[in-house]
Amino acid sequence: MYLMDPEQDGIELQERNTDGFDNTMEALLPILHQQRTYDYVLVADKVEDQDHPRFLKQVAFIDHLRKKNMKVTKIVHVDKVFYGVRAPKEIFDKYRYLLKVSDSCNWSGDRKCGRVPHSTRIRVVHYILHHTHINTGENLRELQEKGVFEAAFCLHEVKKNIIICIPDYLFNFEGHCRISFSWSYFGEKVALYYLWLGWYTILLVPAAILGVIVFLYALAFFNTSPLIKEVCESDTVMCPRCDKWCQVWQLRDTCTYAKVSPLFDNEGTVAFAMFMAVWATIFLELWKRHKATFVSKWKVFDWCEEEEDLILGVVNDPDCHPKEFCHSYLRSTLVLVLVTLMLILIIGLTQALVVFRVVAAVLLSEGTWEFVRDHANTVAVMLGAVLHYFTMQVMTRVNKAVAFKLYVKKTQSRAATERSFTVKMFTFQFFTLFSSLVYVAFFLGRINGRPGSYVRIFGKWRLEECHPSGCLTDLFIQMAVIMVLKQTLNNIFEFIVPWFKSYFKRTTTKKLERKCGDCYKNACREEERRGHDPCDICKLHDWLRNYDLNDVNFFSLFNEFLEMVLQFSFTTIFVAAFPLAPLLALINNIFEIRLDAIKMVSLERRLVPKKTNNIGIWIKVLEAIGVLAVIANGLVIGVSSDFIPRLVYRYHYGPCANGEENVHCMKGYINDTLSTAQITDLNVRKDFFPSQLITESGFNVTQCSYKDYRNDVDYSLTSQFWLIMAVRFAFVVLFEHVVVIFKCIAAWFVPDSPMLVKNDRLKDKLSRLKEELQ
Repeated sequence: MYLMDPEQDGIELQERNTDGFDNTMEALLPILHQQRTYDYVLVADKVEDQDHPRFLKQVAFIDHLRKKNMKVTKIVHVDKVFYGVRAPKEIFDKYRYLLKVSDSCNWSGDRKCGRVPHSTRIRVVHYILHHTHINTGENLRELQEKGVFEAAFCLHEVKKNIIICIPDYLFNFEGHCRISFSWSYFGEKVALYYLWLGWYTILLVPAAILGVIVFLYALAFFNTSPLIKEVCESDTVMCPRCDKWCQVWQLRDTCTYAKVSPLFDNEGTVAFAMFMAVWATIFLELWKRHKATFVSKWKVFDWCEEEEDLILGVVNDPDCHPKEFCHSYLRSTLVLVLVTLMLILIIGLTQALVVFRVVAAVLLSEGTWEFVRDHANTVAVMLGAVLHYFTMQVMTRVNKAVAFKLYVKKTQSRAATERSFTVKMFTFQFFTLFSSLVYVAFFLGRINGRPGSYVRIFGKWRLEECHPSGCLTDLFIQMAVIMVLKQTLNNIFEFIVPWFKSYFKRTTTKKLERKCGDCYKNACREEERRGHDPCDICKLHDWLRNYDLNDVNFFSLFNEFLEMVLQFSFTTIFVAAFPLAPLLALINNIFEIRLDAIKMVSLERRLVPKKTNNIGIWIKVLEAIGVLAVIANGLVIGVSSDFIPRLVYRYHYGPCANGEENVHCMKGYINDTLSTAQITDLNVRKDFFPSQLITESGFNVTQCSYKDYRNDVDYSLTSQFWLIMAVRFAFVVLFEHVVVIFKCIAAWFVPDSPMLVKNDRLKDKLSRLKEELQ
């Protein structure tokens, strides 16, 4: 519970028990509401010409609000006009009555309260403002787009020490007064975001620990791997890696690369990938239980957003008509075609990145820096990852604009509109993020051909090749660069940009406030001093403080969810190639959850509190990601990594399979994965210049090796290749079936709602029935 301690400059609510969200907090809020006399504030530019269309539309809109019995106070401040809006008690009486007789919303705590929570007042007034039309048919949003009104926002509570209470987290931020707010301050929708983010962060702990253990396991056997020794001591001459400037090279030259590969391509990653696929299901099932506990406490277990929209529509206009359900096959087909074209464009950008990497590798190999020239392919991979990150930043804005144009605006409800937009936006972002990774994971080094028959882009540039130690390191580099850049830079820009915007707006407003002189100094800081009638600027002090903050909209919370769900995708999909992904996600979230809270409280205007009982379509998106994680990790282990080739060699072709004793079972594996190209072959000679076939010691080579399972005479695929292919396919099928079975068992074993919640709801329903009967 919370105890109130009156202080000289405000009210401080001190925590004595932080077990979840305490509804007793609501009992203290009437005191806070004495300081808040307006539900919403509209801001417009001052128009001197009273015949100007903007002035006439301002007056018309305010008149329509007054006809709905809204109290509107107008204050002119320099070149701005502020309108304070407050709804009468009758509107909320009607709203609460309709909640009581509704089908799904009648369990809400709002209808039982002796007062109307400020969050409810804001939500109702917000709906009325945005559904009030002037004679020209324009609503508030359209009037804002045409410059009639500059801004419309609800007000933050006066604050100095704000505490956003969410399970297991307590954040303290310095402001201007001492007040604490419960979960209802931003509404259940924002509370559920923090609840989900907090729960996700907690569940990342075991995943991060296991990922570190897998990494340390590989590090422990770092110096004892026979594969590393075989590469570092090899005298094998490899074929040139690029055209013109690349010469034949010794396999031992890539000793460092060979040492890095086993850190992310070992037996431990197989078990870890299986764990993460099951972890995703367990996380979602436990989240459903966790959420059910809190939405039951908040009295929104059966809440229906569509039904609340109907109630608000009736409150706003008793003669309103519902937005009917509709479906157009023509429109759906058109949207499907346009979405497909957008995805083709995104995949085309991925191909452009592939071309960039190939061309960059060629140019770097021709450079003057010896280190860059010797590691041209690795540097090209890193540059491609950086370019991919910046491409993602640009495409995020393009994707948002396209998704905004494609989603159904005039649908039956706000919730359905959000679902439509979310699905399209996430699909675009998912393809933007993962298209390049899919190429690196499943196509890099597998479609590049062989000496004498290389696959070339536009018949000119050779495609990239994998290192003889495997292709998984390239995928690891791509994921590490993108994840570190994306999380670090996003957090910096998400916080720094709003802070600078708020700082400069605050500086401008303070210059305006100083014009008030002694009145501002004495009256604004002592608002309750009796016998003093402050001037208009003093009355505006709170409004100006909120006006200074950065604007918020639907995308404010959507962007936070999108960022975290994409991170969840990164943490589960392709995690076999990057076991440290959960650890990086955990570190990021520890900062993310605090920065988001600071930003919402101190740098942004107050979000309109929305009631809901779930995280919406995001839960379906997370479930889809869980399924994709099973498929992707199975393919990464079965197709991308060398786990299966090593397994086949150990038990079918290696020394142990042939009965040799006192020798490591993997001895000779690297040489077994290499094929030989004869320089005497005319087709092979056409692919290389004579200068490329000279070693550093000046000898002309007559043959060179490359990674593949081919016959040295006619270059046909060997029987070992087909055996490995069959085992790969069998492993992928087995892996996915086993993991899916475990996922189904986990989903069945963990009920969506705790028995305590079900029993409490049963008792509550019984008590309400008895109450109605009396």
